[in-house]
Amino acid sequence: MEPSELRTWLRLSKLELAPRKAADLLNRFGSPQGVFSAGEDELRSVEGLTGRAIEKLLGPEPSDLDQDMAAIEESGIRLVTIRDDDYPANLRQIYDPPVVLYVRGELQESDRFSVAIVGSRRASVYGKSITERIARDLANRGLTIVSGGARGIDASAHKGALSAGGRTIAVVGCGIDVSYPKEHEDLFDRVAETGAVISEFPLGTMPEAWRFPTRNRIISGLALGVLVVQAPNDSGALITARFAAEQGRDVFALPGNVDDIRNEGCHALIRDGAKLVEKAQHILEELGIALGEQAVPQLSLVLDSLTDDERKLVELLSLQPKHVDQVIQESELPAPKVTGTLTLLEMKGVIKRVPGNAYVRAL
Repeated sequence: MEPSELRTWLRLSKLELAPRKAADLLNRFGSPQGVFSAGEDELRSVEGLTGRAIEKLLGPEPSDLDQDMAAIEESGIRLVTIRDDDYPANLRQIYDPPVVLYVRGELQESDRFSVAIVGSRRASVYGKSITERIARDLANRGLTIVSGGARGIDASAHKGALSAGGRTIAVVGCGIDVSYPKEHEDLFDRVAETGAVISEFPLGTMPEAWRFPTRNRIISGLALGVLVVQAPNDSGALITARFAAEQGRDVFALPGNVDDIRNEGCHALIRDGAKLVEKAQHILEELGIALGEQAVPQLSLVLDSLTDDERKLVELLSLQPKHVDQVIQESELPAPKVTGTLTLLEMKGVIKRVPGNAYVRAL
């Protein structure tokens, strides 16, 4: 994109017009340059354009436009516009696609085969473990995993895809140059290396609460379907599920403990017709994707390669954390042997140690 063209797209983006209205302006005047060259009378003839929007369109260039131009050049951030060939095909189909996306990393044509996974920021060990497993298995099938980069289920979805060497896309609710949450800065770097971090918001935009429901339509819009894991009744993940239904996407939900309020939203989705999912295969079947040969490690094959004691300990574990003392008691093996064997299994990637000196299966 030529610098002059990039400048006008940036300027249009920084006005933060409603996506439908920005699209109407582009259709009417042909390009951002055409929009900014239009006179007041021409702008007033555009149906639904507010006086405030007209005032912004007729106003001067933002004072920090040069700063944004420099930041984009230095950081490797790209602008992908709705006119570009590499604009996500699935997203283009929704009612209100953003006219500009800020992108770190690379968007690929294969990303149209995507599944979004969303859920609680305060997820349990079980929720995070099963999310990683499903995301990993789907990524092993070549699907792109889409999520929102938040703590909890979102982060686990991204990590599961990365662990499989697969693609994942993080849709953030702030400027793409703003790391939120801060502790996910390294995660976003890893996502950008093999997939993409994207935002519709201008550079420097802070993570205000109202922006997250808005960005959720992009998460669902990128995907063929949305899986919700551990969502309380007030969860933003349910907003994503609602957008998915409105966009004609499949909605999947993972059931959980009925005494845990983090599962209430998922159970409500299932009662309302969402497809109950327990593993990646259920999603693949619903999407009509052929299973073929398993591309992910199967527990039965892993067990065959373990010693008798290792196999015994693995079979005692599940996705629910089990304290090491309980493992020792149930295995009837000497405590030093159990702790040593658990360490070896963790090194092999078969199990994971979680807070509280407990263990869960990783496969």
